[in-house]
Amino acid sequence: MAAKIFPILKLASKVTIAGGALYVAYDSGLLGGSKQGSEALEKAKAAVPPAVDEWVKYFGFELPAIPKIGFAPIDAWNSGVQSSISVLSSGPTTLGNYTNQGLQHLKDLIK
Repeated sequence: MAAKIFPILKLASKVTIAGGALYVAYDSGLLGGSKQGSEALEKAKAAVPPAVDEWVKYFGFELPAIPKIGFAPIDAWNSGVQSSISVLSSGPTTLGNYTNQGLQHLKDLIK
């Protein structure tokens, strides 16, 4: 009987952890727009150093310095989606150009 309960408990704990992580991400604004994401990053920048200092005092060992982020997320937000859409929208024209160039090359070879 206990062997049947453990898989259910494992699944329930995984679903609970995933749901909690999703809730925290949504509540902190990480799933919103670029402005909300930047605000959440600024909050994290302000909250992480004191927490790390407290953990260092508690555990008694030194951690490496936190790397500096050299870009504004608001500038890079969804840049991958924008470039993908740009490639897809110019794809037919580019394919037509390549086809014409290939046909012209074949005509030149035949002459």
